[in-house]
Amino acid sequence: MPRHVPIRQCVGCGAKRPKRELVRVVRTPQGDVVVDPTGRKAGRGAYICPSQECLELAVRSRRLQKSLDRDVTQELVAELARQLGTPAEE
Repeated sequence: MPRHVPIRQCVGCGAKRPKRELVRVVRTPQGDVVVDPTGRKAGRGAYICPSQECLELAVRSRRLQKSLDRDVTQELVAELARQLGTPAEE
């Protein structure tokens, strides 16, 4: 019997992909917004495809902010871009 693979939706492009293929961003119970490379931190999570286009779309359309119910700082956008291996848009 095949294992269940959790599917999550990218807040940027809306594509549904396996959880492991996406980058998780979490609003912790303390209110901080951080990148969660393990996918297991406690808090409200949002998923983004590992591409600069999806990150820009998620920030520009404010879907990332709405998903986390918090404003997303330029520092967080830069950190996400760094983890994706692409330069942040200024």
